[in-house]
Amino acid sequence: MDTTERHLDRELERLAESLLRLGSGVEQAIADALRALTTRDSDLARRVIRQDETIDQLELEVDQLCYDIIALNQPAARDLRFIVTILKVAPELERMGDLAGSICERAIELSGEPLLKPLIDIPRMGEIAREMVRGSLDAFVRRDAIAAREIIRRDDELDRLMEQIFRELMSFMIEDPRTITRALRLQIVAKYLERIGDGATNVCEMIVFLAEGRMIRHGGIHAVEEGRG
Repeated sequence: MDTTERHLDRELERLAESLLRLGSGVEQAIADALRALTTRDSDLARRVIRQDETIDQLELEVDQLCYDIIALNQPAARDLRFIVTILKVAPELERMGDLAGSICERAIELSGEPLLKPLIDIPRMGEIAREMVRGSLDAFVRRDAIAAREIIRRDDELDRLMEQIFRELMSFMIEDPRTITRALRLQIVAKYLERIGDGATNVCEMIVFLAEGRMIRHGGIHAVEEGRG
């Protein structure tokens, strides 16, 4: 391995570490947003919102590293695929951070109102979404397409929970119009969590591309199922 290759390897390692810092920040933001919601902690919610700027800066750092590596090193096909994957994954993570901030905005609003009902299914959705994000980052580190496909399949579980939450909250609104504002805010939180799951799914689709060199994003479940065995 010559000096140029060693330099490129170090730069790619630095790039991966930057992406994982971004991912870790996003995962923590999701966890804190859920805690702020369930404990009605407006101060924590505001801290998460303020920290979104740090996540934005980390995404910009990842982007700049990618462009610098491409411009200065002219990476070959395998390394270029790694860089392209990161360029696709970083914005997905940043959007998840934005969604954590949006959950906190709803948490602040809900903290000033009487509790509509004990929160059970929304925290469950949040835990699944967090597990999907954490799992996608682990799969990225291992370049594990099998694990990525398993995470993609979990998105159906999130969708079912969201539909269940929407039905339950709709019944509250029908029975008592005074609950409409609170119920709508909880529905919005559920939708944000579902979108975090979608983001983790998109990350995992890019991990399959990284590991196997094949795009499954628009292939639907059949492309996911082909990875079994």
